Amino acid sequence: MTDDRPGAPHAETPIQRTNRNFGELLQELRVTQTGVQILFAFLLTLAFTPRFPTLDTVQRTAYVVSLCLSVLAAALFTAPAAIHRYLFHRGAKPDIVRVSSRITELGLGVLSLALTGSVLLSVDVAVGRVGGVAAGAGTLLVCTGLWLVLPWRVLRHRLRHGAAPERQ
Repeated sequence: MTDDRPGAPHAETPIQRTNRNFGELLQELRVTQTGVQILFAFLLTLAFTPRFPTLDTVQRTAYVVSLCLSVLAAALFTAPAAIHRYLFHRGAKPDIVRVSSRITELGLGVLSLALTGSVLLSVDVAVGRVGGVAAGAGTLLVCTGLWLVLPWRVLRHRLRHGAAPERQ
């Protein structure tokens, strides 16, 4: 029996749910991959600019760490495609979705650190160390707030008001 009310869960088979969840995950990855690719490309070009040799040790460290974190984020966000390709037609779709979801969560954490370091570096070069540290801290705070705290609060609100968690 299906519930056709707006917002009501539809009856799905486990494989339909898995396929839907994987499709939703891929949509999320399309958004994040573009941002990571742009960040990585920006960071790659910095080492070849005329001003790069004038960076101090802290700025160079922030650069290298941010570059490495952006590479790690790119690897994490592309891993679900590689996992899917390797396990395709092996009956592992639920495992692919579960592992890919965890990898994507880790990728978001790494991306927040890469963004933080990139902002710290850019603002440090533009206005100074104090401004760079403040902007980096603000970036980390915003990412943590939007990507971790807000979803957690929405879930707590749902649970507090009697809404049962949906099976994804």
